[in-house]
Amino acid sequence: MTEQYVLDLREVDETQVSVVGGKGAHLGGLSRIEGIRVPGGFCVTTDAFRRIMAEAPSIDERLDRLSRANPDDREAIRTLSAEIRRSIEETVVPGDLAAAITRALARLGERAAYAVRSSATAEDLPTASFAGQQDTYLNVVGPTEILQHVSRCWASLFTERAVTYRRRNGIDDRTVHMAVVVQQMVFPDASGILFTADPVTGHRKVATVDAGFGLGEALVSGLVNPDVFKVRDGEVVARTIAAKQRAVHALPAGGTQEVVIDRQRQEQPALTDAQAVDLVQLGRRIEAHFGSPQDIEWCLVDGGFRIVQSRPITTLFPIPESNDQENHVYVSVGHQQMMTDPMKPLGLSMWKLTAMVPMHEAGGRLFVDVARRLASPASRAALLDVMGRGDPLVRDALETVLGHDDFVPSLPDAGPGGPPPGSASSPVEADPAIVTELIERSRASIAALERDIRTKSGPALFDFLLEAFEEHKRVLGDPLNMRAIMAGMEATWWLNDKLWEWLGEKNAADTLTLSAPDNITSEMGLELLDVADVIRPHAEVVAFLQDVEDEGFLDELAKLAGGTQARDAIETYLDRYGMRCVGEIDITRPRWRESPTTLVPVILDNVRNFEAGAAERRFEQGRQKAQKKEQDVLARLRALPDGDRKADETKRMTDQVRAFIGYREYPKYGIVSRYFLYKQALLEEAERLVQADVLREKEDVFYLTFQEFHDVVRSKQVDDRLIQQRKDAFRSYHALTPPRVLTSDGEAVTGAYRRDDAPAGALIGLPVSAGTIEGRARVILDMADADLEAGDILVTPFTDPSWSPLFVSIAGLVTEVGGLMTHGAVIAREYGLPAVVGVEQATRLIRDGQRIRVHGTDGYIEILP
Repeated sequence: MTEQYVLDLREVDETQVSVVGGKGAHLGGLSRIEGIRVPGGFCVTTDAFRRIMAEAPSIDERLDRLSRANPDDREAIRTLSAEIRRSIEETVVPGDLAAAITRALARLGERAAYAVRSSATAEDLPTASFAGQQDTYLNVVGPTEILQHVSRCWASLFTERAVTYRRRNGIDDRTVHMAVVVQQMVFPDASGILFTADPVTGHRKVATVDAGFGLGEALVSGLVNPDVFKVRDGEVVARTIAAKQRAVHALPAGGTQEVVIDRQRQEQPALTDAQAVDLVQLGRRIEAHFGSPQDIEWCLVDGGFRIVQSRPITTLFPIPESNDQENHVYVSVGHQQMMTDPMKPLGLSMWKLTAMVPMHEAGGRLFVDVARRLASPASRAALLDVMGRGDPLVRDALETVLGHDDFVPSLPDAGPGGPPPGSASSPVEADPAIVTELIERSRASIAALERDIRTKSGPALFDFLLEAFEEHKRVLGDPLNMRAIMAGMEATWWLNDKLWEWLGEKNAADTLTLSAPDNITSEMGLELLDVADVIRPHAEVVAFLQDVEDEGFLDELAKLAGGTQARDAIETYLDRYGMRCVGEIDITRPRWRESPTTLVPVILDNVRNFEAGAAERRFEQGRQKAQKKEQDVLARLRALPDGDRKADETKRMTDQVRAFIGYREYPKYGIVSRYFLYKQALLEEAERLVQADVLREKEDVFYLTFQEFHDVVRSKQVDDRLIQQRKDAFRSYHALTPPRVLTSDGEAVTGAYRRDDAPAGALIGLPVSAGTIEGRARVILDMADADLEAGDILVTPFTDPSWSPLFVSIAGLVTEVGGLMTHGAVIAREYGLPAVVGVEQATRLIRDGQRIRVHGTDGYIEILP
């Protein structure tokens, strides 16, 4: 195949990224859209780049050194990338390649001015824009200058920032090639950026136009603030006109310069409203062609628009697919489940198949559509009440959506709404035997699953699992199970509301629920203290655990003095809790039983920070504190008017909360126990596919849905390209922040705390566990990195049950995600830890090691000097 060094823009389209890079491919695609005017030009292809790389001295050796460089060694990356750039720029462009470029110039006009723009094969992609990572040169005149700037563009593939960006996105330097776009310059009256979706809110029907005078460089470089027009449904709905004191203009001999704008012109709009609307119509045409919202660079020349670039907006959170034109309001499942990381396709599909309500997916996350419940006044009130009690930010976000005219239509009530959650109208009898029976039912069901699943393989396993999922949902949906869960929550709400009303006590239930019985998640934390008690006396075992990296370390323990007891203690713990892990709602995440090294740092912290018998002492102290609080509250109530009735009601609700609030954690334990059994069976099936040369590695099935996995087992064929696409997509989802509430228009609504009771500068959140504590903030993003001292305050994005073993070491808790009844809040109350959750960007605003004060009763954090 002969190399093709130059292609006219009109000869290429968006399918040819590997030939002309992302920018060139998009410009080629743009030039084919009817009514879109793109300045003429050509692409110097990746064939030319490969030729230069082959001829540049020492490139291979330097690329090898770059690939081996530590990603955190900025000095090494800076030095090596500079050497590679210099080598490329100093390589003489071969005669036939130079001739191809100058012939293309002659066709367009040799003495005309051009923009010379880098166009890498890994840029302007749906998953990574690479915006600003490579170089663009404006107003370049003459063949010699253009050849020199083409070389500079090739070299810009190896700027320090471009190399670092690729590392962050998991892209190998050798897999990326550079094309160069040489395009006729336009000398605009105005220019700027058009976003066909609002880049801040994500609203797909609101376009944003940024506009300034002269060349767009003034806006891109931050030299001036732009005029901003927001356009919806063919009209400007908002505008901000900036004082544009400067502009960038082209010089006749080449290059650009800053100029000062005449004072009387500075505050004139760069576009009229009609021009902004016309531009957005062009943008909608471009968006329809490429199939996704676009970030478009435009120029206004002699009253007409020229489009000089279009790329996907990669920061928008995707919208769940729906097969209708109705409005939808999606609430994040991850914020309820304390797991806002993306899930792999098998994890998503398994959760959907076992969930009690229909779920929708987007960006690797799950959502529930509440539009219909919001449409009916009675169900709307109940939904807002439950959401508000759990997470006020979700309630506020939903109320924001309801405030949008006619987005959620009002429908007649379907029937009586029933008592609002939080009322004490139908309490379950506070009988601990109910919880015992429910736990026994769950255990029996899981034991039957464990017995029966062993005999299943091949397609029969998948048929069996579909039946098992129905049993899974039957156990969860058992009316007695639902009543027991609600009984604990409703009693908590009742106590907090009434004791605030009668005694002025905030969050009194926090103390009344200390050391509640039957809480499997708090027991999990305390039992790891017991494991530490077994290990602590054996210095050889402690020293061995400090250097453990291999997952097979349990077998090695038996060779040490005291190692057999240590191994048995850890094994017993794993038998009960080994199915747990961080992000456990995603079945594909490694469980503690699969990766027991995860627990080692926590065990060592417990060995260091506690003395023998700590678990029993802590539980007993909490129980006595709760008992004392109950006696105090009842005595104060009896002294009030109508005090005996108030005390009797409070006693009944206290008994109810102590009987049932611990059980609130058990259903999740049951779900995760079943998940581990499903996973073990599915991985055995995947291993058989690897042995049969159907799969490369068994974890590839994590990138298939349950049904797709079933199809592969039946057909013994797999689509490797699909798995690779899914892996790329999953990696890209990590860069997205899932919103609490998302509309079908793409608007991401975060909600706000409507409060003014915190000191200036405090970080506002939701109070979920009473008390005030000062201490050292430990900002921890991964449980495996925890290194805690007694008295530390844990600051982290979210905590699911797997984090509970850390709670015994800390004095307080701050999370970015969470609600009153999410696991972290429940366990914080169990252990008596002051806790504030739902603190937006807490892990960025609080630095590791800072001293902070957590106001768990009032819901805010102060950063101390």
